[in-house]
Amino acid sequence: MLAGDTEILLRVQTEVLEAVARGRELSEVGAILCSRVEAVASGVLCSILLVDEQGQLHPLAAPGLPNEFSTAIEGQSIGPKAGSCGTAAWRNAPVMVTDIANDPLWEDYAQLALPLGLRACWSSPIADAHGRVVATFAFYYGANRGPTDFERQVVEMCLRLLALAIEHERVHARNHHLAYYDALTDLPNRAQFNARLAEHVLEGKPFGLLLLDIDHLKLVNDSIGHAAGDALIRTIALRLASCRPDIMPCRLGGDEMAMLVRGCQDHAGLEQVAQRVLAAVSGMVTMGDQSIDAHVTLGGAVFHVDAEDADTLCQNADFALYQAKQTHRGGYVGFRPDLRTAIVERIATVRQLDQAMSEDRIIVHYQPIVRLDSAEIIGLEALARMIMPDGSVVSAGAFHAGLDDPRIAYQLTGKVLEQVARDVRYWLDQGIPFQHVGVNVTTGDFARGDLAQRIGTLFAAEKVPLRHIVLEVNESVFMGGSDQSVPHAVEALRAQGILVALDDFGTGFASLTHLLSFPVDVIKIDRSFVEKLGGDQPSEVVVRAILEIAQRLDMRVVAEGIETSGQVAVLRQFGCQMGQGYLFSRPVPATDVTRLLRLFGQKNPVPRRSRATG
Repeated sequence: MLAGDTEILLRVQTEVLEAVARGRELSEVGAILCSRVEAVASGVLCSILLVDEQGQLHPLAAPGLPNEFSTAIEGQSIGPKAGSCGTAAWRNAPVMVTDIANDPLWEDYAQLALPLGLRACWSSPIADAHGRVVATFAFYYGANRGPTDFERQVVEMCLRLLALAIEHERVHARNHHLAYYDALTDLPNRAQFNARLAEHVLEGKPFGLLLLDIDHLKLVNDSIGHAAGDALIRTIALRLASCRPDIMPCRLGGDEMAMLVRGCQDHAGLEQVAQRVLAAVSGMVTMGDQSIDAHVTLGGAVFHVDAEDADTLCQNADFALYQAKQTHRGGYVGFRPDLRTAIVERIATVRQLDQAMSEDRIIVHYQPIVRLDSAEIIGLEALARMIMPDGSVVSAGAFHAGLDDPRIAYQLTGKVLEQVARDVRYWLDQGIPFQHVGVNVTTGDFARGDLAQRIGTLFAAEKVPLRHIVLEVNESVFMGGSDQSVPHAVEALRAQGILVALDDFGTGFASLTHLLSFPVDVIKIDRSFVEKLGGDQPSEVVVRAILEIAQRLDMRVVAEGIETSGQVAVLRQFGCQMGQGYLFSRPVPATDVTRLLRLFGQKNPVPRRSRATG
């Protein structure tokens, strides 16, 4: 090669490498290479074709050839008789055809080349590090000839440059994918979600945002394994992807996903999309010999309707999702302004409770549970109260919203258990007659899996037998999940001698049939039924049915919210033996309840029947 030729090739090589280093698109790099080579190699037209994993050809650059030529090649398959390029890719070897008009390799493609004056074609494959052909580089000639020595040198250089450029592009694409796509689901990740959200906001057009939470994913991970949980996430992601093109699903992390809904103008439109998503996602997911019924919960907000910036939009959609998880599991809730107010109040209440506990301003009041035939006190229910900074005392109703926070609920229960254990120890030491104290527990208390250990440790420290405590579990706690974890935990507690009461029966998710599976000793009939006794036949039918079933199941019943002697008369007529309510006493501090126990405590307690109280 002459010195001048070498200098020319070095200039071409330098320009191409600079384009690669500057991050130019692969198509631009290819066009630069083809143009420079055509300028130095007289009578040559260049073509670069990419080869995908399915063996199909895709033109990358051919600046000297008409667009119609490249369009005709798009999507053609490589093969043993697929022109020079398709055959070179098939063989993974160079193919030189000096007579396109008569060579059998061009039999199906000659009509594309000959009208353009193309008479010969020399194509060389480009392979990746694993030996798979990823592209071809070709010289087209206007005469029936092969390459010169200089052209061979040019092609050798071009093959090296293209191999480097293609690998650089693939590494860049892979890094971009890792940076902006979730590895588990291949959905756009949080980084890409944030970028696309910002783009939508800048466009200024209305759009919807849906946030998604996978129901019971933790249960799947804990009971079947994280591999099953990952399979559930992947399946839901795949089903979400099928809802396109108007939504863009993203995985934000864990069981959180988000969907940007382009073109959504209002809540009616967003709800339609939400229902479509719920329908697409639901259905069984099979993993080996295990099957899971996939369910998700959605919350949503609309840009320009609910917010004018990205942060507020996300926050409002999150408020809606929180509300949906509390009240519409497996469904959808759209944002409403009152949701923001409620959750802001909840956050304030959580802070208030946190401070009250740190300052030891949580106390316990007790409401007696009495025998309806004698008014003797046989037990108590412990109720948390908060002393306000001004010295006033407020009931749990004033801070109930804060108990939705599992951490706060867990800590509050601990405070109550500590005080109850100390008070029970005092009553036992004083010989004051009573049987048990009921303590309400929440989902947050069961979530950590150490409730039995906590109770055992606290009561052992005061040397209080566990038979003196009744755990009162609300129906919503029992039925809050489909995993049976709470009933199983309750059964473990009962095995240690702790009694369990099903609180507020009739107002939650349970039904009479659930009494067959709930491991409880006592049923507490909700006040909403008791207050209607004496004038509401449906309530009387329900109360009578509960009492009859409980008797057959060897459970005891406590009627809550008794306020009149007429209610007592009806309850006694139906066979109810125990009750509590304002008719007997409001919740009072430990000092007051001590006096009541001395006056009205049951002097000769009725022996327990089975594991029940009374």
